[in-house]
Amino acid sequence: MSQPIHVDLPHTLGREEAQRRIAANIHKLQGYIPGGAEVTSNWVGSRLDMTVGAMGQSVDAKIDVEEKLVRCVIALPGLLGMFARPIEAALKAKGSDLLLEDRRK
Repeated sequence: MSQPIHVDLPHTLGREEAQRRIAANIHKLQGYIPGGAEVTSNWVGSRLDMTVGAMGQSVDAKIDVEEKLVRCVIALPGLLGMFARPIEAALKAKGSDLLLEDRRK
């Protein structure tokens, strides 16, 4: 059974710009996970379906991009559920980084 995390990230970018920035920044997610990770993602309309595999675990996430809000739902399997609160806190603290303009050339 999985332990879901729900986090809402407010923004003022509009749906299209928020979606564009998330798509441009999703590669940064691997840098936040100790030991690295394999990230697969697929856009279905304005929802990003994502799977992150690391340390023998697989975590599924759904990110719905709305006009003024990004809604994140992450399902933590098994023992990872014990880390739900720290992961939720990190997502609240750093999740909006996905909405920053990607400045790499």
